Amino acid sequence: MAWKKRDTADGNAIQYTTIKVRLYPTQAQAELFENTFGCCRYVWNRMLADEQRFYLETDKHFIPTPAKYKKEAPFLKDVDNQALIQEHNKLAQAFRVFFKTPESFHHPRFKRKKTGRDSFTACNHVFESGPPIYTTRDGIRMTKAGVVKAQFSRRPQAWWKLRRITVEKTKTGKYFCSIVYECPVKAPEAVAPAPETTLGLKYSLAHFYVADNGEAADAPHWLKQSQEKLAALQKRLSRMQPGSKNYEEAVQTYRLLHEHIANQRRDFIHKQSSRIANSWDAVCVRADALDEMAREIKLGSVPDSGFGLFREMLRYKLARQGKQLIQVSRCRPTTRTCSACGFVRDEVSLRAKTWVCPKCGAAHNREVNAARNIKLEGLAQLCA
Repeated sequence: MAWKKRDTADGNAIQYTTIKVRLYPTQAQAELFENTFGCCRYVWNRMLADEQRFYLETDKHFIPTPAKYKKEAPFLKDVDNQALIQEHNKLAQAFRVFFKTPESFHHPRFKRKKTGRDSFTACNHVFESGPPIYTTRDGIRMTKAGVVKAQFSRRPQAWWKLRRITVEKTKTGKYFCSIVYECPVKAPEAVAPAPETTLGLKYSLAHFYVADNGEAADAPHWLKQSQEKLAALQKRLSRMQPGSKNYEEAVQTYRLLHEHIANQRRDFIHKQSSRIANSWDAVCVRADALDEMAREIKLGSVPDSGFGLFREMLRYKLARQGKQLIQVSRCRPTTRTCSACGFVRDEVSLRAKTWVCPKCGAAHNREVNAARNIKLEGLAQLCA
């Protein structure tokens, strides 16, 4: 469940909550979904191509609307118009983000059927006849598709307003729908963190994280545990004829195994982030670029751990309780700094698990010491 908050003039807050449900469409509904995925991809690529052409001719940026293409591509009229409008909005947002921080985000790219993510988004607008998108006892009513059977893990409250839905298809052929609700809530009171109620966390290669109090979370290496199964499946696939029934079944098994690994990782991260958010008033972490870290030290376990997702879950779970996630600059020498006296060493070997401060003689566990320095830096940011 994702969470975002928007404050209102009366001091209350608008909370955005996402509920993800499994869809069980009929054959006709599944075909409509597939057509919508294709139309959204077509519109995105046409708008991006026209934007690039317009820029080369005029040196200005302009993105045409999907309505421009309906005359030459009448099949666009067969799908929900809201899904096409959202592709225009997403492309415009992609360009805004790119122009704002080009060093962090790449230029919008063309979408490919084989490598792209199959999804579409539709906003819910209220008309005199009622909203076109709403939930029923056992499904979701959508424009064009009608009522699609769905399995709800939890139900929304009666006063929640359905704002938009995103339908996606996984590589294993399953359909899911993320439903975004707007729910008015009382704004949480800001919690003033104290040193004793603040936790410092350090990303760890040996563990999932190490805390300043010495606590460590030993996350299972789900991908490593499944390497034998994955290798056996890849070996089987190399001996099969691509396109055959047995080949397609083996590919599906391979995808299901990867999906199972991802679900295990997400479940672990949800439980750990919820436990920490409920136990502490503030959490300090370092703003590490984990993808860059993985490339530098050439370790595949960095992306496998899911620590980036863990930080994001901590952020919103703390925020909905009025608490804070404090991100410390990655440039701070937290590992080389003595948390007892503040002395900074010139270098600490990556293989060294412990070290002794030459100034005060304090013995440090490498990762616990770094977590303590992260906490000290975070508390200093609060006081600044």
